[in-house]
Formats: sequence, structure tokens, C-alpha cells
Amino acid sequence: MSQDYIKQKFDPVVPGGINEWPVVALSRNRQEFVEEVAKESIKRIKALAPTREALIEEIETTVFREKLRIKRNPWAVDPEDDQAFLNTVKDRLLDISLTDNDAEKDEQLDSILNEMILRYSDEIAGNFKKSRYRMARSIVTFGFARLLNASRARGFWSIFSTQYTLQDKINITGEVDKLRQLARKGTIIMVPTHFSNLDSILIGWVINVMGMPAFIYGAGLNLFNIKIISYFLNSLGAYKVDRRKKNMLYLETLKSYSSLAIQRGCHSLFFPGGTRSRSGKIESRLKLGLLSTAIEAQRVNYQKGKRDAREKIFVVPVTLNYNFVLEAPSLIKQYLRLQGQERYYVENDEYSTSYKITAFLLKFFTKGSDISVSIGKAMDVLGNYVDENGQSYDQKGRTIDTQEYFTADGRIISQNDQREVEYTRMLSERIVEEYLKINKVFASHLVAYTAFIILKKRFKKLDLYNLLRLPEEDLIIPYNEFKTSFKSVLAKVHKMYGEGKLSVSPHLAGDTDGIIKHGLKNVGMYHAKRPLIRNRAGDITTQDLNVLFYYHNRLSGYNLEKYV
Repeated sequence: MSQDYIKQKFDPVVPGGINEWPVVALSRNRQEFVEEVAKESIKRIKALAPTREALIEEIETTVFREKLRIKRNPWAVDPEDDQAFLNTVKDRLLDISLTDNDAEKDEQLDSILNEMILRYSDEIAGNFKKSRYRMARSIVTFGFARLLNASRARGFWSIFSTQYTLQDKINITGEVDKLRQLARKGTIIMVPTHFSNLDSILIGWVINVMGMPAFIYGAGLNLFNIKIISYFLNSLGAYKVDRRKKNMLYLETLKSYSSLAIQRGCHSLFFPGGTRSRSGKIESRLKLGLLSTAIEAQRVNYQKGKRDAREKIFVVPVTLNYNFVLEAPSLIKQYLRLQGQERYYVENDEYSTSYKITAFLLKFFTKGSDISVSIGKAMDVLGNYVDENGQSYDQKGRTIDTQEYFTADGRIISQNDQREVEYTRMLSERIVEEYLKINKVFASHLVAYTAFIILKKRFKKLDLYNLLRLPEEDLIIPYNEFKTSFKSVLAKVHKMYGEGKLSVSPHLAGDTDGIIKHGLKNVGMYHAKRPLIRNRAGDITTQDLNVLFYYHNRLSGYNLEKYV
């Protein structure tokens, strides 16, 4: 049943309580699991590099890239002995090249590979602790709720008020009850959109307030640079993902960790876009690495005889919807630099992303803007919808036995990489489709979209990069012109909502002027230079066209441009 606000106190999904959570068992036997991940990773790596020469080349490439990472982009959270370890590996590879005995070469090579992969496995592995989880959950709920009261009820003493709770700020909608039922029957993989550094903590709180067991989830290693954030992430079930590491050895270790954890029944969460959306768009092309581990885990479970519909793996898309993203100015600049290269340059890069995430959270929760979390329909790993009992259905409503996708001639296929790559692609496309359906359109999104498209059509001979350099005097839109276009787009959005093609905020109801006013008030409300305002004459203009472009992008993919 769809729910607008999660206000009630849910009973835990797992009857046995926290001690029965798979993530607790995983952490209780952490070292054993790290070794299992390393063993599986080495098996994968040797399959991809089957000869001694190929394996040596992969290790040499890894050492080179890792040294480059340390030199160009070091982080405080990096192990202090990284450089020394890599130098040792380089020397040992040299010794191998000087050895004539093939058996000795293989032994030394296996030793090097084992040490490297064990380091990666231990770095990635989470360290969930029950006592810390309870404490972190209480601190997050209490602390942010107090900040919310301070922002909405004026005065210092309001910080001790209990008038407002996080549920008053964070609107959770969608298939909540079904998700809770499915969590009792199988393993949930939640795949949210990713816009902000706030996402990891926000989604952890949402999982908790729904009464779900703790999920394991991949959080960027950079977030562990700050000790207090590291404490919360570890406590809430996070494992570490280092986006700087692109070598095959690390990526296969990461995939092994995800797949084995899912096979053990750990509910899992990862951002399939890979990183925060730099453009502000909903992800349309997903990273297939971690997503493929859902397919693999389902196939392995079937091989192990876990064929009951109640033991399936369920994929649940989630969209996180904000009126403003604190990092928007820096994110859009990164996007434009990457896309435009020499066509785009930053004349004055005043905004820095180096501010502490703690300050970031404080600033966010002391603003009055709401957040929406939309829970999508659960699917199996092939992208078919499932009912509350975990039964899959095709587009015509016919029941499907998912295990048949992994069988041939009545037997379980041990492994078919080509087929599973295709299944992963199919699943990624279905997730993107669901993102567009459950994305909640805010008034702030709509005013930003309308204004940018008006300017784009006014200067249709300019490419994006020249458009973004327009002088201030060319950025004024008469209010009546803006209102006319806004009404047209709004009508189309409501029509699409009726057709189930997107979701809308309650603030999109009422008179047009009121909706516009609400949108202008909330779009980019934190930024020093507002992406959209009304000037003294009452007309619409922007103080930062780049950031307006960012917020406009949230409605890309709906073909709304022709209604402006």
C-alpha cells in the first residue's frame, strides 16, 4: 500500500531481532568472510588472466595505477604503508622475472596475489556492530530532529522541542508494506538514485524507520576521511568503495564481496549510477559491475537448491528527491568540464567542495526544505514485477518461474557469462524505467526546467556552452511569459502523473502563481547565488545559469521541452 508519511512505529521485519540479521552474522565472522572474499576474488582474477604472463601484467598494471593514485590523489583514509607495500610487490615481481624455476615462479606469484587481494578485501569489508548501530540510529534520529525543530520553530530553546520529527521533513512514499513483506521472504537489493553526500545517511535512516534490518551498502571511501562520519557509516552497515581504483584486481574483489554477502542473505544497497549525478539528471546509464552481482547471486542460490519463491533476490528502485543539493554548483562544473573540455572554462571557481560533511549536514537540516524518498515496485533480477509473496509476473500478468532463466535442458547452468551480461543490461534498463516513473516532481524542479528551456529556445542558435555564458541582461524572462509556459508544462506533468509515468509533489496543486512562488522559494535555496528569482520588476531571472541548468536537468528524459 502506498503511504504518504511513515509515522507509525514498525515492528522489526526479522522476528528474532537484531541477533538474527544476516549482517550481524557477517560481521561476527568478519575475518572468515574476508578470507572467503579473497579466495573467490582470486578465482575470478585467474579466470580473467589465465596465464602466468597475463597475471603478471595485471599485477604490474595495478601497481602502476596505485602508485599514480597515491601521487596524484591521496586521501587521509589511505593506509600509511600503501607506498611501501607497492614497492615490495614491485621488487618481488622483479625477483620472479629472474627465477628460472616455473614452480617457484607460480608460488611467488600466488603469494603476491593473495596478499594484494587480502588487503583489498579487508579494506572493503564493513565492520557492523550491534551496540554502535543502536547508538548511531538514536543519534541520527535525535540529532537531526532537534536541528529540524530549531529551523522550524524560532529560538534557541526550540532545539529541545519534540514538535517536529524527521518524518515531518522526509516524505516516504511507494511500496513500503510490500517491501517489508518481501524482506521476510527473500533478500532485498535497494538501488537508489544518487545526488548528494547526504544520500548514504538518509537512506540508512529510511531503512531503519521502515523497521527493516540493517542493509550492507557501498559508501565512497572518501566519506571515511572524517572520523565521525566513518563511525556512523560503519555502524549502519557500510562497506567501502574506492572510486579511484579502476584496476581489475580491485573491481573483482569488490564484486566478490557484494555477491557473497547477497548469497548469505544480507539485504544490500548500492548506487548503480556509481557516483553522485554530476549533471543533476536521473541516471540513465547504470554501472553494471555491482548490479551483475545480483544476477550472479541469484544463479548461485539456485545452484545451491534455494529455489523457493520465498528465497529469491528482489531489486527495489528508489528515488531521492531534493529541492536543492548543496554540492550542485561544484557538481555541475565538474560535469561541464568533462563534457565540454576546451569549450567550457570556469572564469571564477569560487565554490569549493572541501567543506566538511558535518557542516554540510548541519546546514541541510536547518533549512526548511522537504525531502521525498520514493520506494519503487519490487522486481526479480530479470526486471519482472513481483507480488507480496515474491512470485514474478511478465508484462501480461502471467506467472514466471525465474529459475528457468538459468537452466538449459532441465539442468542448472553452472555459469554463462554472456547470458548474465545480457540479464544485467536488461535489469539496468528496467531500473531506469522505474526511476522515471517514481521520480517525484517538485515545484522547484518545474520552475527551473521551464525557465531554462525558455532561455534555450530564445537563443536556439547557441550551443550549451555559449548559452551558459550569456550576460545578465539576456537572462530576464517576463513573468507572464514564464507563467504561460509553466502552466503548459504543469498540465502535461499532471497528465503524465495520471498515466503513471511519474509522481508529483502535493505542492503542485493549487493556483499557478502559488505553485510558482513555492518553486522559486525552494529551488537552490541554500546557494549564495540563487538559480532562479523574481527581480524588482517581478520578472524571472537567474543569478547562476550553470546551477539553473543543473536543477532543470532533473526533468530531462520526459520530453517536456515542446510544451514550453
